[in-house]
Amino acid sequence: MRAFVWFLGLVALGLAAIALFTYPAWLLLHPHFDFPFHRIGERIGMLALLGGFAAVARRLNLADRASLGYGLARRAFLRELGVGAALGCATMLAVVAIMGVLGLRDWTPLGLLSGGALAKLIVQAALSALTVALIEETFLRGAMHTAIERQSGPRIAVLLTAALYAATHFFASYHIGAQQVTPWSGLALLGGTLHAFAAPLTILDAFLALFAVGVVLGGVRVATGNIAACVGLHAGWVWIMLIAHDLSVPRRTAPLAFLLSRFDGFVGWLVLAATLAMAVPLWRFFRARTRGAA
Repeated sequence: MRAFVWFLGLVALGLAAIALFTYPAWLLLHPHFDFPFHRIGERIGMLALLGGFAAVARRLNLADRASLGYGLARRAFLRELGVGAALGCATMLAVVAIMGVLGLRDWTPLGLLSGGALAKLIVQAALSALTVALIEETFLRGAMHTAIERQSGPRIAVLLTAALYAATHFFASYHIGAQQVTPWSGLALLGGTLHAFAAPLTILDAFLALFAVGVVLGGVRVATGNIAACVGLHAGWVWIMLIAHDLSVPRRTAPLAFLLSRFDGFVGWLVLAATLAMAVPLWRFFRARTRGAA
């Protein structure tokens, strides 16, 4: 459990840096650049997390490719990433199709886009999805999973990484206008970032769905011994979700609207049920591929 505490400390370090250093950084930058206060805070948090991660990786002997989840040869890694991405896209498309059949989303925004705008959206969503997947999987299913597995075994590693994965999705973007910035705005920014946790029942469905997704990704990590398929699955799921978010809006008045969370209008009870349904098949599929390759 010591490894998990180290990674919790990294998250706490990033949040503390936002509270303490955003206002001083804003005083230095604002006279010369028109950076929003919250954007400065986000960058400070990321820099603190990155610096802390480098230190923790060295301390816990994680500063090598295998520990970070990149133990496969490049060609094999890209192949497994591609397989994961294809499965991620296919399974999330099935979820979106179910939402459409149940009348849970309104696709009116789709008709307002030109062909060029739609193509641009698809490409941008793909790049964003791959970036998010690489960062989160390297941190969680790569370094953090390896560190916890060495100390507590794979099951604990899967559960703890899934819990942190779910929790971090509720860090919100909180805006403070330039005219409202005070010496206490760093603390206000931190409070706004964490405000979703003040009403846990309102995010319960989304949290459980994301926790289940984290467990699935952790299971694939155990089955394969690396994060290639995890990155692919994660990127495929996020890609389709981003496109669906931009091309549709949730129907809050639909009879089954409760299946979509109030948090983001997408991840909720329906996604939880779909994730549970695909968990074992995905684990068996990637375990068989890994054994076959071996």
